[in-house]
Amino acid sequence: MHGTFISLVPINNSDVILNGIEVFKLSDRDGNLAKPYSLPAFHPPKFKTTKRIFIAIGFGTGIFARFSLIACVVFGKRRKTKRYASNCPLSSCWCWFRLNSYKRKQTGKMTSSIRKEQCHHFSLAEIKIATNNFHEDLIIGLGGFGNVYKGQIDDEETMTVAIKRLNPESRQGAHEFRTEIEMLSQLRYIHLVSLIGYCNEKGEMILVYDYMTNGTLREHLYDTNNDPLPWKKRLDICIGVAQGLHYLHRGVKHTIIHRDMKTTNILLDEKWVAKVSDFGLSKMDQNNTAVSTMVKDKSDVYSFGVVLLEVLCARKALNQKLEEEEWNLAHWARKCNERGTISEIIDPYLKGKIAPVCFKVFMQIAESCTRDQGIQRPTMGDVVEKLKLALELQENADAEKESINTGGEHIYLDTLSFCIDAANDGLWATNVHNEHGMTSDSTGTGLTCSSFEMDSITSHKIFS
Repeated sequence: MHGTFISLVPINNSDVILNGIEVFKLSDRDGNLAKPYSLPAFHPPKFKTTKRIFIAIGFGTGIFARFSLIACVVFGKRRKTKRYASNCPLSSCWCWFRLNSYKRKQTGKMTSSIRKEQCHHFSLAEIKIATNNFHEDLIIGLGGFGNVYKGQIDDEETMTVAIKRLNPESRQGAHEFRTEIEMLSQLRYIHLVSLIGYCNEKGEMILVYDYMTNGTLREHLYDTNNDPLPWKKRLDICIGVAQGLHYLHRGVKHTIIHRDMKTTNILLDEKWVAKVSDFGLSKMDQNNTAVSTMVKDKSDVYSFGVVLLEVLCARKALNQKLEEEEWNLAHWARKCNERGTISEIIDPYLKGKIAPVCFKVFMQIAESCTRDQGIQRPTMGDVVEKLKLALELQENADAEKESINTGGEHIYLDTLSFCIDAANDGLWATNVHNEHGMTSDSTGTGLTCSSFEMDSITSHKIFS
């Protein structure tokens, strides 16, 4: 037989991968390549022992390499998971959220920006870039937790953020840090500050929030070079804060008590929308019973009442530089009410700009919120409605002034007064129209007003 013949025969039924083949022609016994070579009868080749050993080693090496590659991939994934989990300061459920976010990113399924995430985990390197390595020129606030920096985060677009860095010497620590994350990661409401993310790395505990262009409410009330806020804007801000607290008390599954309500924890965005911030001391009422909630959330109500007085008087809640009886603003306002001199302690900028009918409702709210007994204080739902009423009364009075003197300055010359019925422990007198639940006494002997006793409305007569 003449021609070329190639045959591949398996050895011991083993599968061998063929990487290449070399074809060559055999010469005859005379060394001539020109004529065909007659092949002898074909017999299966008999490989030597050394060749079999080399083939077996090659096959075994291939199998080992394959399993080694698989092991490296699995081990690498486990290391990434373990490395993240060691940095996660929260409970396992929060770590689960972050791990799944990581997996979605790796597979290309995570297309949302940082702002749309529930709680983004920033690396310390990212935070340092955002704050120019915590440069002091970027400090925009200082609180019990530590410095607050203005930063820039590059996402789908550059966004400005507020970065709060824990001071190691601060009395607040890991518990407050965790509380803030757990609270704000679950809450999304227009009058609550938005938490974008956090960093917990190399001993640093850092929180990243939406940046509030107009800073804190306090920065616009006293000890500031900012222009004074108009009265109606102050009312709008108070309504927003009250709505934020009402959401915490009644709008979530388990009542949340803020426990640190003050003007420095009220932030204002570029449109002057009020945002409640700083939840490090907050508590969640797991029982959520009517009795426990009614008692606990009244501490927030009292603090909010003090905020109302700061807004009206442009004074600190506590100021020991004043006469002793004036140290505590809430107590001093109560004494001024009793003496009939409350108009003397309001912000001078507001003199002549508050309609008396609005002032009386506003003071009614502030007085009720700062009562000594929590059970005598209103709910935040009641406060929201009364503040909206105060704003409506102011707008109506302004509109009436405008109809008389178009384009002119609206000056209210009436004396701002506020009455307390001592026999009824701080109930008020006002001359608001009856469609708001408060009417003048038809006999002319006195005035009637509504009180905030619990959630009910009751009328009381106050004689002049």
